[in-house]
Amino acid sequence: MKEGGRKQGATSPCAACKLLRRRCANDCVFAPYFPADEPHKFAIVHKVFGASNVNKMLQELPEQQRSDAVSAMVYEANARVRDPVYGCVGAISSLQQQVDELQTQLALAQAEVVHMRMCHASTSSDQHKPASNTSSENLSPSSRLAKSLFDMDMVVDQPNMGESLWSC
Repeated sequence: MKEGGRKQGATSPCAACKLLRRRCANDCVFAPYFPADEPHKFAIVHKVFGASNVNKMLQELPEQQRSDAVSAMVYEANARVRDPVYGCVGAISSLQQQVDELQTQLALAQAEVVHMRMCHASTSSDQHKPASNTSSENLSPSSRLAKSLFDMDMVVDQPNMGESLWSC
């Protein structure tokens, strides 16, 4: 039966005590959060924060918050190893930049879909109308609005979007 990250009655140290080469006491603050079968978790946290600082942080927190704190420390330590300067902030910034780029691409795609629908609607309505009814005064209010919206010049600031985004 496991209790606190160790087998009850066994002298097997937790990952923290094993790495620090010390005897793991029954009241070891690290044992519940750094089990012996996950030594990489404590190794990376120890490398970034130091055992003494992790010990202080855990002892200052109520027990119900310690597990979340350890998860955050492991995440931050992994991020700091990948990016020593920015850590998690660098990862968040990179993801935010990707979200911004994807939102721009989505907006362009949506605008192109609307334009294509309008081109299709105007092409199909032009085929069914006599040639004498082509003035915008004979259009419905919604058609006049759509026509005025797409008669405007549009500038797209995307270099790799293809040759003609708005041609019908």
